[in-house]
Amino acid sequence: MNEVVETLRNIEQNYKIFQQQQFTFTRALDHTREEAHDLLRPVASIVQVQVLKDHHCISATDRRILNMFISICNDLRNLCQKLETVHPGDQVTNGLLERCKVLLNDSNDLSAIRATYPHGVVNYLSFEEARHTYGGVVSLIPIVIDLLKEWVTYTKRHLLHQEKDFQKFLLENQRPKQKAPWRPPGKHPY
Repeated sequence: MNEVVETLRNIEQNYKIFQQQQFTFTRALDHTREEAHDLLRPVASIVQVQVLKDHHCISATDRRILNMFISICNDLRNLCQKLETVHPGDQVTNGLLERCKVLLNDSNDLSAIRATYPHGVVNYLSFEEARHTYGGVVSLIPIVIDLLKEWVTYTKRHLLHQEKDFQKFLLENQRPKQKAPWRPPGKHPY
């Protein structure tokens, strides 16, 4: 479980760096969409970002920030796979993981999702960008990170509750300790 938390923390650190460069990310998407002559469709999937990067990206800066987005999405996807193996899950955790997997599906249409408070990622976009073009892609990572944090919190509480019950069981069913034979005070060999 600690490994999962550490991995999520590392992904969050990478996302903070990415978030500081959100303007660069949206400009990179603008540049690649202009190169592709595809200014009408919104950027609505991870595959679309990948195609723009692979086939229409000229600038090294644009390529780097688009690679960073795709890398974070891949890290989140790998973490979801690891979470399935770490904890068999119950209805709540399986539901959270399923939502993450659906959101991180390469061809999933992200145009309808929007990150809400406390995430201000959509607020930094212009009205047109936020409403139509990039709102879903920019909102993807914070939403998935929130779902994974919720998974970790729920699992920790649930496991901690089970662990306390187990500790209580051990205390109740403990063998009585053998008392040392009585020795008169002051006559101990050690």
